[in-house]
Amino acid sequence: MERELYDISRTIASETAVWPGDQLFRQEWTLRKEAGASVNLSSVHMSLHTATHADAPLHVRSTGSSINELPLGTFIGPAYVLDLSGDNTIDDLIEPAHVQSVPPECTRLLLKTPHSAVPITAWDGSWWSISKAAVEWFIRQGIVLVGTDAPSIDPEDSTTLEAHHALADAEIVHLEHLNLRDVSEGFYNLSALPLRIAGADAAPVRAVLYRPL
Repeated sequence: MERELYDISRTIASETAVWPGDQLFRQEWTLRKEAGASVNLSSVHMSLHTATHADAPLHVRSTGSSINELPLGTFIGPAYVLDLSGDNTIDDLIEPAHVQSVPPECTRLLLKTPHSAVPITAWDGSWWSISKAAVEWFIRQGIVLVGTDAPSIDPEDSTTLEAHHALADAEIVHLEHLNLRDVSEGFYNLSALPLRIAGADAAPVRAVLYRPL
């Protein structure tokens, strides 16, 4: 039986919105068949935080692990999608009270919020971020991976990046800028492997969900 795949990655394109001031995605052709070359060959210039990506501790710590040093197995396995998009009690921070319905057997948690509806061409800085208290709750629950559909787990204007540091302290990996718009709440299998870029602070991922058989 063929499994239905849910591609929860955002498209990387020239029109993809990035963090204000960050590098826009650019693809350039090195060789073109129409110009007489035997192949089409291109190169790209982009921020490693473009669209759907995984952060490494190196992103917020000069001595933190780089993306190629993170354990691959953490990015593959059962994951629970928690749909918070209709929760009117959330102002701007996701707190422990908002995630109490997560099943105790959950070890990978993906948070669906209204931000999944934001198109790739738009930048909306009013996303829901994750509180430090929520991270402490994740630690107690044995969570090893957290994902969000927001561009960051911290607020856009944060300089302390409390959630990033708390996750790094706990060795919990995280995914940012997922697209969970067409995914309902429940358990899935997740595959979201970051590219193996030596010494990098982040890497794009092709994140996919599918239901367990």
